[in-house]
Amino acid sequence: MNDHAHDLALLSDATNRLLAAAATLDNAAVAEPSRLPGWSRGHVLAHLARNADALQNVLAGRPMYVSAEARDADIDRDAPRPLDVQLDDVRATADAFRRVVEEPADWSRAVELRNGVTDSASRVPFRRLIEVELHHVDLGIGYELEDLPEEFTGREIACLADRFSGNAAVTAATLTSADGRRWTTGRKDGDAVTVTGAAADLLGWLAGRRDGGALSVEGGTLPVLPPL
Repeated sequence: MNDHAHDLALLSDATNRLLAAAATLDNAAVAEPSRLPGWSRGHVLAHLARNADALQNVLAGRPMYVSAEARDADIDRDAPRPLDVQLDDVRATADAFRRVVEEPADWSRAVELRNGVTDSASRVPFRRLIEVELHHVDLGIGYELEDLPEEFTGREIACLADRFSGNAAVTAATLTSADGRRWTTGRKDGDAVTVTGAAADLLGWLAGRRDGGALSVEGGTLPVLPPL
């Protein structure tokens, strides 16, 4: 089982970093585009707040979102809010999520996320950590993939590699970071390509944040990944 208490401590640190960085912005900067197509920084902050609510729903056995349309509408509704309101919302919902995770519970139980995806309850704090860390980068305010904690980067590469593992549309691949860590992904048959590069570049490619141009590939071409 994953150590949800450990992940909650990592999440607290990551949330504090994001809030401190976002607090240096102003209302005009919040309205500017983020690195995510079609989303302002306000959209990113609104999504982080609503995601914390949604993951509380997951842990309570409720649907994560009422619908995909409702999820998108809530983010669009909250995106134009001024910075202080955005930060208060992110902080308050993060605190509420933390209180839920700190309650005694059966952390081995299965929970359902979006689109019928199921997972162990013990992994929900790490799923929240992914949201906070990657969307901090997406804000485009000086926090880069290279700044992510090494533990997080390795675990998220492993998580994404596992997500694409067995996908017949993805070329079999062995991923090797510059520090020698290795992961496998893609379909199970056929010759595997070897993709090598800095851990930040591997993560950026897997997470759809970089095009993979900084990676080297042996035995074929860089696999095409489906959208997350």
